[in-house]
Amino acid sequence: MTKLAERTKGIKPSVTLAIAAKAGKLRSEGIDVVNFSAGEPDFDTPEHIKAAAVEALRKGMTKYTDVKGIEPLREAITQKYQREHGLVYRKDDVLVSCGAKHSLYNIFQAVIGPGDEVVIPAPYWVSYSDMALLAGGVPKLISTNEATGFRMKLEQFEVALTPRTRVVVLNSPCNPTGASYHRDELLAIARVLEEHDCLIVSDDIYEKIIYDNSQVHNLVALNPSLRERTVIINGVSKTYAMTGWRIGYAIGPADVISAAAKIQSQSTSNATSIAQAAALEAIRGSQDEVPIMVREFQKRRDVIVDRLNAVEGIRCLKPQGAFYVFPNIAPLLSKTGNGKKLGSPCDVADYLLEEAKVAVVPGEDFGSQQHIRFSYATSLEDIEKGCKRIHAAVKKLN
Repeated sequence: MTKLAERTKGIKPSVTLAIAAKAGKLRSEGIDVVNFSAGEPDFDTPEHIKAAAVEALRKGMTKYTDVKGIEPLREAITQKYQREHGLVYRKDDVLVSCGAKHSLYNIFQAVIGPGDEVVIPAPYWVSYSDMALLAGGVPKLISTNEATGFRMKLEQFEVALTPRTRVVVLNSPCNPTGASYHRDELLAIARVLEEHDCLIVSDDIYEKIIYDNSQVHNLVALNPSLRERTVIINGVSKTYAMTGWRIGYAIGPADVISAAAKIQSQSTSNATSIAQAAALEAIRGSQDEVPIMVREFQKRRDVIVDRLNAVEGIRCLKPQGAFYVFPNIAPLLSKTGNGKKLGSPCDVADYLLEEAKVAVVPGEDFGSQQHIRFSYATSLEDIEKGCKRIHAAVKKLN
């Protein structure tokens, strides 16, 4: 057997993809499965964005680009941040990558060394901790729960930071909880960060998917003194229903961006040229369809929260953003279904897939032993159908 590198042994395969594979197998057998596992909008990419990609093809935009991305796209990204947040960046402060996940990976590889601590509020997006491990870092988790709206307390944050802290990750709105930090909370977090020499990675991929007339606040705009220590991660996947186009970006201090570009130059080189043309249109073009999608997501959020809270043993907070709910299923643990004791969120997810033909993602890889994640980036019809099936399946537990 081939000897594998040690770095492969400390990380886990994606549980989301594993659940999706199980659901896909059932569907291939002709079984109707309601899928709440996919973290992507079910809307089509807006037509004007697709048209820009077609035009790029016709013009022969099929060659390599600058590793950092085409200049018009990087300029458009800097203009977006000046327009929306009053922040002035240069095009050299931007690195366009193959999705925001790739942007995060590049940054982590560029700044984290062996033993460096990476502070991550939990629950967290599954890849943060494994990316830290792949870079030789040590994930340091700050636990949150429903009592604080899945937002960390300031005293927790202060205690978590040490001289070994190299990176702090902030994700607001958050995957998987949908939690979003308020302006005064971010200001307080920023004041603490002023006292620590660490890099801040602000994952803002869900910045436009926010509800109830709320507002997402930019950390650097709130506290400009953190500008040279903050990398903002964003992309077009969620806002414009462009997950498959694979365009994300990092914007921040020139030295960090330059180092991350070196990493990218030796892995993927540039992001796809045609997809960059589409992303340029997404950012510069009409934004009319974005609020339409957000309003639909809010309707779905309200329905799924209501339906899940009607199921005995499930408690679900109403998220402020993104398109996920992260209900607590602790009362279901230790119950028995189909002759098997449900001892973990993974067991609950397996039971719901087998008994209800509903695919959800267990909470373990998000840092929770009491929750499961639903994506409501699916139709209201599927939400109603899936929740009815869950209600019936939970009633069968004993």
